[in-house]
Amino acid sequence: MQRISAVSEMTAWSREKQRQGETIGLVPTMGYLHEGHLTLIRRAKEKCNRVVVSIFVNPLQFGANEDFAEYPRDLSRDENLAAREGADVIFAPLVKGMYPQGFHSSVEVEKLTDRLCGQARPGHFRGVATVVAKLFNIVGPDQAFFGQKDAQQLAVIRRMVADLNMPLTIVGVPTVREPDGLAMSSRNVYLTPEQRQAAPVLVRSLREARELIGQGERDAAKIGGFIRQRITREPLAVIDYVEIVDNDFLQPVDKLAGTCLIALAVRFGNTRLIDNMVVEV
Repeated sequence: MQRISAVSEMTAWSREKQRQGETIGLVPTMGYLHEGHLTLIRRAKEKCNRVVVSIFVNPLQFGANEDFAEYPRDLSRDENLAAREGADVIFAPLVKGMYPQGFHSSVEVEKLTDRLCGQARPGHFRGVATVVAKLFNIVGPDQAFFGQKDAQQLAVIRRMVADLNMPLTIVGVPTVREPDGLAMSSRNVYLTPEQRQAAPVLVRSLREARELIGQGERDAAKIGGFIRQRITREPLAVIDYVEIVDNDFLQPVDKLAGTCLIALAVRFGNTRLIDNMVVEV
């Protein structure tokens, strides 16, 4: 496995592999890899001849009071993990390489980004869409792999690719969880032992909601209220949002029908965790 930092070198590597008839899978990450990321790499290895793992803590998707400076970073560790899973390249560009002097462009996906995490984090998804569009242009992958845990991000990227006729396939991969059900996240390391013990209330509330839906409940307000009630029983949990939306455009629904997304964000101290569940009725 090799590490590439220069944008031009990454593009040249990809174009050469594609000239040789090989397919390229891209796993975009911000690093500090965990089992969720490694699952994406494995899926990419199954589907593509070559796998590129990008590691870039993107400043454009962090707000003024968010954790850009503190976000966990360990490139040597990440390289070892990615190499163990068979990745071909770690693409780890510098900020000045991705956003050189005079950079003033952005990509905005409207409608899908004004709710859920987009409401609490203005500008976040503009930063996500911009960096992912750049990665797609630099690497030129045939397929790109994203986790379902970041459901809004996945929906935004799928919409961007469809709307802008980008020539690749987006592959969503189910959320990878700890043994107690907590969705794996690089931010889990911020949790205190007490907060970590409390955090699985998110997945428990979603699983209990699935049982309620299985019993025939379709009223979104009742299901959302049920989830909030379960979460607020945990004194360390502070709800940011609990919403039920359609899975394609992330618009609120009154009654569950077809494919819906139950999404939530909850704070434990200064750490904001997200989770979700796709429901088909």
